[in-house]
Amino acid sequence: MAQAGKGKLNFRCPSCFMRDLDIDMFYDKEKKEYYCIRCQYRGTEEDVLAKNEMARFRYGDMMHRITKFDFE
Repeated sequence: MAQAGKGKLNFRCPSCFMRDLDIDMFYDKEKKEYYCIRCQYRGTEEDVLAKNEMARFRYGDMMHRITKFDFE
């Protein structure tokens, strides 16, 4: 998805990312904030980075093969 106004980086919307949607955020230079056109999320760069880091815990073991299940 193309961005209307490029910021420093392509950020993913943390609200959509929690629902397994990969949506790029747009950058408003006047307000100096990022926003999502799908869910109306708005936030500063620090806020977006913090919430995206929080969401990454879901995929922490994605690249590890789990072979032992010791639930008992």
